[in-house]
Amino acid sequence: MEFSRRLKLQKMAAECRKDALLMVQAAHSGHLGGSLSVMDILTVLYFSAMHVDPDHPDDPDRDRCVLSKGHCTPAMYSILSRKGFIPHDELKTFRNIDSNLSGHVEMTGIPGVDMSAGSLGQGLSAALGMALAAGIDGRSYKVYCILGDGEIQEGQIWEAAQVASHYGVSNLTAIIDNNRIQLDGFTDRIGGISKITEKFRAFGWNSIEIDGHDVEKIDVALSEAATQKLAPTAIIANTVKGCGVSFMENNPKWHGNVPTEEEFKLAFEEIQSTIDHLELLRIGATQ
Repeated sequence: MEFSRRLKLQKMAAECRKDALLMVQAAHSGHLGGSLSVMDILTVLYFSAMHVDPDHPDDPDRDRCVLSKGHCTPAMYSILSRKGFIPHDELKTFRNIDSNLSGHVEMTGIPGVDMSAGSLGQGLSAALGMALAAGIDGRSYKVYCILGDGEIQEGQIWEAAQVASHYGVSNLTAIIDNNRIQLDGFTDRIGGISKITEKFRAFGWNSIEIDGHDVEKIDVALSEAATQKLAPTAIIANTVKGCGVSFMENNPKWHGNVPTEEEFKLAFEEIQSTIDHLELLRIGATQ
């Protein structure tokens, strides 16, 4: 990956982290930790890998993205906004009673959302259905499903994984945001699934493990998934919950907490410092 392209993706992810922070602070509600951990993944998906057009959000040949960990709306809405699906100014209405930007992603009123989310564990089944439909309809689009590592404790995930392998649904890619924390604490203390890469491989999937904050490695993994012809792909992206804000990182407290005014100020300054640093690198690279 070219240095300039890598910087562009890193800066976009940082800008979206700032959006997410502002949204949660304005609403006094929302899930920051998992939104920050999945941001690099969504950035590479929407700004590098996926075939989507905000001017034609219902294009039958568009790629699909199912946010199965559907409460991470601060991440998804910021990405959709900066991609051009929704006005950026609308982000300030996040979780308002009369806003379309609800706490879980919804297809109604939000272009670019391919599945309404609710109880976790359902997204892979829906994504599998979309991917199978592509084959039935003779279309070439790809389907991506974003899963949480706590979420894959659900049995429905593994039923869908088994069926996807059985039918060789190679246009389906599952990306696991493996931040090792769920609502009540660390996944390994609650019932988390160990050896995720090996488990998907045992279910017949092409299985890749990467650093989920390295935009180049994410891009390479997605490119590899796109070449598969016989099996679905699982990308196990090792991430840090709260990534980008040092005092939130790897801390279960930030699954759904809202920062105090002082915490908000510290978080905002840290993210903005990252953005400024990446902009200086970009300018230096062009001189």
